[in-house]
Amino acid sequence: MIPTPYLLFLGDAPDQLAAKVAQGIKDWRPENAVGQFRLPGCGASVGIDDLTLQEAWDAGARTVVIGVANRGGVISQAWKDVLIEALEMGFDLASGLHNLLRDENDLVAAAHVAGRTLHDVRIPSVAYPIASGVKRTGKRCLAVGTDCSVGKMYTGLAMDAEMRKRGMKSTFRPTGQTGILITGGGVPLDAVVADFMAGAVEYLTPDNDADHWDHIEGQGSLFHASYSGVTMALVHGGQPDALVLSHEPTRTHMRGLPDYNLPSLEALRDAALMFARVVNPDCEVVGISVNTQHLTEAEANECLAEIETRMGLPAVDPFRHGAGRLVDALQAL
Repeated sequence: MIPTPYLLFLGDAPDQLAAKVAQGIKDWRPENAVGQFRLPGCGASVGIDDLTLQEAWDAGARTVVIGVANRGGVISQAWKDVLIEALEMGFDLASGLHNLLRDENDLVAAAHVAGRTLHDVRIPSVAYPIASGVKRTGKRCLAVGTDCSVGKMYTGLAMDAEMRKRGMKSTFRPTGQTGILITGGGVPLDAVVADFMAGAVEYLTPDNDADHWDHIEGQGSLFHASYSGVTMALVHGGQPDALVLSHEPTRTHMRGLPDYNLPSLEALRDAALMFARVVNPDCEVVGISVNTQHLTEAEANECLAEIETRMGLPAVDPFRHGAGRLVDALQAL
């Protein structure tokens, strides 16, 4: 178990999206977020107190969580002085980056001397099977996006919270570093060997009660040249009964790919449904989750109304306005 609460390390994150791990922990487990630590030039903030290592320790923090998700998942040399100092003070370190803490000799040495633990949450801990494609009992909902980092995890967490509030049977199933750090478990899907990714999703979402919903954390995008593979594994391994389309309307290009435009919601609907029905012919698109964080309230309402009229599906920002209408759509299936 990773000791809580956390000091969220934002390092030199260039923008807000790069700090999505820290933002997710702050939004969904605020009781575990004592403060944030930012290096000079950091372009992100999760809106909590900036603390020194000593101030965070005095406030009760016991783990420094690397809250940055940079392209390629690299532990920057610029971070090392702070991370080693944290270990020497008695903190554990936790990270979900592809660049593992345990592969950094200077961090390993400092942790050994200090008697601290390096927690790499992006290491598969199970020998996952190859997907069988056998239909499982229970129901499953998957958010699929027009791009990376558009709010798929927030959609699943918000729908799960709304279902639990209503007394319905529901579980959020994490498939990425942030979801795992929020909930304490899950499958680090993009670190699973490709042949076993769909099988890992089957493992994560086993047989369940007929009226139980698994909300599978979405990853990547079918239209993203870098990360489409992990999305396809979720679609086929998850065998979703319901799809929610996720979109961020102010994007000018795909995340990290300036030469690629975002697909339309219509294109996403048609492609995702085609692939989902390979493994579950009864799958339906039930709604649209729109990340309106960069819009005013009036702009958000106008955007949602236009999308809803155009697509003929409930369009909501589940974090801003609640996930009630998306859950209503699931109940109507």
